[in-house]
Amino acid sequence: MAVLRSLLFLVILLVVTPPYTLGVILCRPLPHHMRRRSVVPWVNFTIWLVKHVLGIPYRLVGAENIPDHACIVLAKHQSAWETLMLQEVFKDTVFVWRKEIKYLPFFGWALASIPMIETDRTATKTTLKRLVEQGRDRLDNGYTVIIFPEGTRSQPGSKNRYKVGGAHLAVETNTQVIPVALNSGEFWGRNALFKRCGTVTVSVGPAIDPTGLSASEITQRVEAWIEAEMKRISPQLYGDVQ
Repeated sequence: MAVLRSLLFLVILLVVTPPYTLGVILCRPLPHHMRRRSVVPWVNFTIWLVKHVLGIPYRLVGAENIPDHACIVLAKHQSAWETLMLQEVFKDTVFVWRKEIKYLPFFGWALASIPMIETDRTATKTTLKRLVEQGRDRLDNGYTVIIFPEGTRSQPGSKNRYKVGGAHLAVETNTQVIPVALNSGEFWGRNALFKRCGTVTVSVGPAIDPTGLSASEITQRVEAWIEAEMKRISPQLYGDVQ
C-alpha cells in the first residue's frame, strides 16, 4: 500500500506541477506578496496530498509558542516533508535555500520567481551579509523566515553541525528565534521514492530573545533544545530520556 500511495503522489505532482509553475513564473512582474501568494494553492494542494495520499499528517506540540508576528524559525531538517508542512504551521513564510535549487526544472524556476532567500554552503562575510540583507527585507515585510541550521538533511537519530547563519540574522535584526524539532525522516527518508505512513511530531519550542546574545550563543541554545527534544520525540533512536 505504501508503494501505491507513493507512486500515486508522484504521478499527481508530475501532472500538476509543470503547468502550475509556469503560471507562477508569469507572475514575476507582480509585487512580492502577490508572487508569494501565487504558490499558496499549489502548496495547500500538495499538503493535502501528503496528509491524505501519502498518509503522513502531523501532530503539533507547543502551538502556544508560535508568535503572531514575523520571527526566525530554526528547524530540524530530515526530509522534504518539512519544506511543505511548516508552511501550514507558520503563516506567511519564506525559506532560506541553496541558490542551486533555482536551476531545477519547474520547481526551482517557481522558487526563483517568488523569491525565497538565496544562500550557499559557505559562511563567508559576503554570504552572511547577503543573508542579512534579504532576511531583513523579508522580516520587514511580515514574513517568517525558516532556516535549517544543519544546512542539509540529517538521518533520524543523528545530527549535523549547526551553522550560525540563522542566529546571525536574528542578532542583526533583533528578531525572536523559534526552535523546532521534528521526526519526518522516520516516514519520508532522504531521497526516498517510497514513503511510509505515519504521524510526524512537530514540536515548537519557546522563543529565544537575541538581546544580549551572540550568534554562537543562540545557535548553542537552539541546538541544545532541538536535540533534547528529538530524544523525547524519538526515544527509540536517541535513547530514553527521563
